[in-house]
Amino acid sequence: MNIVQPNDFIFSSRYRVWRHITFWIVYTIIVAFTWQNVGKSFERNLLNGLIWLPLRMLYCYPLIYWVLPQFLLKGKYAQFAFIILAWAFAGFFVNYLFRAYVFIPFQQKFYSSGINLNPWEANSFLTLTTTAGVTSVIILFKHWLRSQHERLQAEKEKVISELQLLKAQIHPHFLFNTLNNIYSFSLENSAKTPGMILKLSSLLNYMLYECKSEEVLLEKEIEVMKNYIDLEKERYGNNLDISINIEGDIADKFIAPLLILPFLENAFKHGTSEQLDKIWLSIDIAVHKYTLRCKIANSKNEGVLFRDKGFGIVNVKKRLKLLYPEKHELKIADEGSFFVVSLQLGLVDYKAETSTVSVAPRAVQQFSYETSLSIDR
Repeated sequence: MNIVQPNDFIFSSRYRVWRHITFWIVYTIIVAFTWQNVGKSFERNLLNGLIWLPLRMLYCYPLIYWVLPQFLLKGKYAQFAFIILAWAFAGFFVNYLFRAYVFIPFQQKFYSSGINLNPWEANSFLTLTTTAGVTSVIILFKHWLRSQHERLQAEKEKVISELQLLKAQIHPHFLFNTLNNIYSFSLENSAKTPGMILKLSSLLNYMLYECKSEEVLLEKEIEVMKNYIDLEKERYGNNLDISINIEGDIADKFIAPLLILPFLENAFKHGTSEQLDKIWLSIDIAVHKYTLRCKIANSKNEGVLFRDKGFGIVNVKKRLKLLYPEKHELKIADEGSFFVVSLQLGLVDYKAETSTVSVAPRAVQQFSYETSLSIDR
């Protein structure tokens, strides 16, 4: 059995007739209840409402389906005001004719008391104009909701396109840098070249196929980071001291792909590669419930400035802004003898949430901001 969703009932053309039937039934009942204070029973008011219903419908539909869309919604305010005044004037006389030749004769035939014989009686005209006002407000509110939905959909599609472009730009960027490393080993006919090519193949497989998803397993992202570190270690040999510390449960957690790797690549490219003395790199990843804290620190020579305007860093900053708006904290600091990047954001537990992956990564609504800008060595 298919359950009709509220949005479908409100906006789908499939339920248009049912929407109108539901409205007029509910509205007629409400008016019947409202007019009980004049001393008439609910049943009599309900019958009167049914008598007036055809006139109310004929009075309202041209207004909401012709006047509003053709004049008000198109910004023709002077014409709209003139038509509304003319419509009210015409409604006053239509109300008179209906009372005089339909409603009052009906009352005289079926009721012996409580009959208002005045065809110019204002209450029925007030109800008629109120009905037109209520239906107009409903149509305008529906139009506003549809406009909001279309605007949000356009923004969503724009974000999707921008994210796809940013992600696509990362692939050749990493490929170019890694191929340069392998090229230098191939010139020396190093026996390590085949192993490096295999690790590069693994990186490419991840970037070309697995990164098509909006989110990937945190375990896989860390594995790719380790492969990248192994490629870089071949360049430095024993001159590079690397420490990797992973705490907490990283299983079944999701993160946007290639979100941390640019910081790691930047540490090698603009930090350790320009250093002649003892080189070190520290990576600390901690997961507590649904919060990821990642800190990447690398040694550098005094006076070397951190290049946070490079392609990789600018790219990942844009992606963080789009994917985790107001749900991430990024700090980049120059501590003199080393750089440190601290990132914190929300993660998703696959076991706890089995719904379809959305356009932007699913993040918890609340988490504390705790950022460390130092490292113990």
